[in-house]
Amino acid sequence: MEKLRKRPDFLRAARALRQGTAGFHLQARPREDGHEVVRVGFTCSKKVGNAVARNRAKRRLREIARKVLPAKGRPGWDYVLIGRAEATAAREFEQMLRDLDWALRRVHSQK
Repeated sequence: MEKLRKRPDFLRAARALRQGTAGFHLQARPREDGHEVVRVGFTCSKKVGNAVARNRAKRRLREIARKVLPAKGRPGWDYVLIGRAEATAAREFEQMLRDLDWALRRVHSQK
């Protein structure tokens, strides 16, 4: 897995497939560039809270991605996980793992 770092990659993912869950939003897109690596990005707006709250939410998103995406993510896809105000930091971790699994199944069935 690689990290998304450049703004154009995030913008392309924002125009692609989306699925909301109670704890976060998932954006996903097939790259179709011939590379089989799974790439993932994380973002939290200021609506999530101050810098401490945003960093806590992103840490949780990174951890669920680390546990779920190697098995459930598709090669050649980009995924962006977006934190939700008050929900990402407060939701049970096991439920967030199930949410990501469910969201991945939904976006993959759309393509």
